[in-house]
Amino acid sequence: QVQLVESGGGLVQAGGSLRLSCAVSGLALSNYAMGWFRQAPGKERELVGAISWRGSSTYYLDSVKGRFTISRDNAKNAVWLQMNSLKPEDTAVYFCAASYTGPANLNPRAPFDYWGQGTQVTVSS
Repeated sequence: QVQLVESGGGLVQAGGSLRLSCAVSGLALSNYAMGWFRQAPGKERELVGAISWRGSSTYYLDSVKGRFTISRDNAKNAVWLQMNSLKPEDTAVYFCAASYTGPANLNPRAPFDYWGQGTQVTVSS
């Protein structure tokens, strides 16, 4: 049974930092690209960042470039999203997701197959 469990969300002031973690079980993580999505109330879900199966390439939403960093450790079955210089507009539920790719180049538009339950990030002004 595949499980993706996010943690690390919370309330932070603007300009602060949070580090989200995603613990993965039930799949061979090295076969999957990983992504972090977010969804704010009344808005569509958007891909914030993605990382290829071995971490050699990444993708970021324009609005988070230079502030967010995605990383992974396949041996630890874990993925992280380091978020710095947070802004109130970053407030959303953040989801971890896995996309089966095998040893392929990162394609941020590929469908994601497994999802976590989400963790709330709230940035106060």
